[in-house]
Amino acid sequence: MPNQITITALAGLPPFDVYTCDTGYTTCIYIDTIGLGQIPYTFNIPIVLDGMSSWGVKVVDSNDCILDEILT
Repeated sequence: MPNQITITALAGLPPFDVYTCDTGYTTCIYIDTIGLGQIPYTFNIPIVLDGMSSWGVKVVDSNDCILDEILT
């Protein structure tokens, strides 16, 4: 079963571009563009990053404000 991440809340100006990354944020993979009406939002970790023990999640809002967090 693939690893999943659920985003339960976001602040900023929608829409939001969602990425998952390695922990150094050197490799980021675009997941989707979402709006506030799509929260909570769940997605699978891409196969190329699935073997890692932790991941970075990056969300960019319409003002190009970036929220990033490392998840284990």
